[in-house]
Amino acid sequence: MTTIPTLSHGRVTIRPLRLRDTRDLDVALASNRSWLRTWEATNPSGHVSTDVRGSIRALQANARAGLGLPFAMELDGRFVGQLNVSGISYGSLASASIGYWVVEDAAGHNVTPIAVAMAVDHCFRVVGIHRIEICIRPENAPSLRVVEKLGFRYEGLRRRYIHINGDWRDHFCFALVAEEVREGVLDRWVAGRVPAGVGSVPLAARDEAAMPLDTRPRIQ
Repeated sequence: MTTIPTLSHGRVTIRPLRLRDTRDLDVALASNRSWLRTWEATNPSGHVSTDVRGSIRALQANARAGLGLPFAMELDGRFVGQLNVSGISYGSLASASIGYWVVEDAAGHNVTPIAVAMAVDHCFRVVGIHRIEICIRPENAPSLRVVEKLGFRYEGLRRRYIHINGDWRDHFCFALVAEEVREGVLDRWVAGRVPAGVGSVPLAARDEAAMPLDTRPRIQ
């Protein structure tokens, strides 16, 4: 099992997601439904689970297997969202991906970039991960600002990559490798040393994302 730490910077804390978070998580999801729905992963089969406690148990089981790190995000000690390091692999790949969400009234307080930076630093320095990836829908401007602030490199467009809000959605892919940020993601950002423009999406990529993928049957 990979140990899940409690990490803090200023007003922001990330800590292990626990079963006792069930009520706070349920309330946050219900009261922010319209805010979150656009970016929420969905099941292509149409099955929708509302078992919040069960989802926490599943994330904890994944963590015990060493495959994930489920964090609760707090602002001034209040539960405001989730951050999940998932798909952890070791050995010659040594990689993982990060996903997150935050409640609407916590937006604008740098909760997400601080939380992401602390989680990535922990993965690089303690877990032994070499590469961290974040995939974001082209329409998700707030998340695109997060990777731009932290200096994640743009790596490409993934067509119809994740089922979101009822359909397969394109995502921009961003990544960092450990040797790019030896001083730490958080320290580099706080010190203002993030290279200008490194997290920006090229105009050509935005133009490509604006063109729907042609999925019509081919006539032989």
